[in-house]
Amino acid sequence: MFSSREIQDLLISWITLSVAFAWDIHFQSFLEHLPLYLLVVGTAFILHELGHKFSAIRLGYYAEYRAWMWGLVLAVLLAATSPFVFAAPGAVYILGQPNRRDNGIISLAGPLVNFTIAAVSFTLLLLGLPAAVANVVYAVGYVNTFLGMFNMIPIYPLDGSKVIVWDKGVYFATVLAFLGLYALYAFV
Repeated sequence: MFSSREIQDLLISWITLSVAFAWDIHFQSFLEHLPLYLLVVGTAFILHELGHKFSAIRLGYYAEYRAWMWGLVLAVLLAATSPFVFAAPGAVYILGQPNRRDNGIISLAGPLVNFTIAAVSFTLLLLGLPAAVANVVYAVGYVNTFLGMFNMIPIYPLDGSKVIVWDKGVYFATVLAFLGLYALYAFV
């Protein structure tokens, strides 16, 4: 199901993005915060990409993640030289030509994974978790909300550009759901 190249590319992308975000946000305490970013990036990025992969496979396509090394280099360089991280780590490539519907479903799958993780995280926050656990759960949920919502921007090559071409109703319902979840995170 996973080639050794795909596993390597996922691991390189995951670790590189985690380092970039931990370095950018917590330069003084980078090593202390790196485990948190490994968890956050793992749930947000890796599971997002696997959502694309498995939905493509379910629809009958061969799909595999490939890292974009220049995007990873850019993420690290920006983290080291600015207060901004631009992350374009790679993408799931699909063998074949999915029709508009299949392409829309495959593109929607990644953000829906992020939405699900964020919704479950928000629900957990309502349980009154201990502060240290709540901080981790909040970070996981918030970053998944942000990543999913960002990917719904209807500009190519982002997922939203393919979803809106497939079904405008699904697109706008998804964006509204993300905006609602984002608003809930703002008040926690």
